[in-house]
Amino acid sequence: MSSKILTFLLFTGEQHGKAEEAVNFYTNLFDDSEISSIEHYGPNDPEPEGTVKQAHFSLNGQRFVAKDSHLKHNFDFNPAISFFIESDSGKDIEDAFKVLAKDGVVFTPLEEYPFSPKFGWVQDKYGISWQLSLVP
Repeated sequence: MSSKILTFLLFTGEQHGKAEEAVNFYTNLFDDSEISSIEHYGPNDPEPEGTVKQAHFSLNGQRFVAKDSHLKHNFDFNPAISFFIESDSGKDIEDAFKVLAKDGVVFTPLEEYPFSPKFGWVQDKYGISWQLSLVP
């Protein structure tokens, strides 16, 4: 199969209407990141006008798609799936952890562990879970 595999983020429930804000937040946080396109719902669309129909963006070269949905779903973001960041820069790990933890939830404090000299796990203010690990 020669298809492309992209990570898809659906902003629903309490996060509905925050897709564009989150995309801007993430692309400003990570190097080599950009928004390729954002399409918004119009006045005659089935979703609230101005919310994100589809956004294509990349974080450090990894491609993503995001969308708002006002429909009730039986799911939301949860920590069972998280983005795992490896870096050889302790400062980069510390800076990213601080930004992602602001108004979020820290699952594992940024500390030394047997498997990493510096590791932390956080859920950001949008409900997305991130693991950050220093690679020696």
